[in-house]
Amino acid sequence: MTWDDVFWHLLNFALPALAISLGMTAWGSFQFRRQSQIRWLWRWLMNVTSCLAVLVGGLVLTGNDGKMATYGVLVLVCATIEWALQTRLFRRG
Repeated sequence: MTWDDVFWHLLNFALPALAISLGMTAWGSFQFRRQSQIRWLWRWLMNVTSCLAVLVGGLVLTGNDGKMATYGVLVLVCATIEWALQTRLFRRG
């Protein structure tokens, strides 16, 4: 396997996490635009790291990537984190 193949394998592995977290953060910014106190980039980075952790956990638990259960958990975790970041717990002042 060449380095080019490794790059594309890793990119395709991480792409669902990047896309879901980007979409969820953009929707959260649109939905809660007046309430948000945490900057958009930081919320996106928190979502990306948690989504990548879910993908790695799904790979470890099931033995292969791309399982629908992993993608379901990915959406639930990303939505829960975005919801938690919008609550009063994370607001300043």
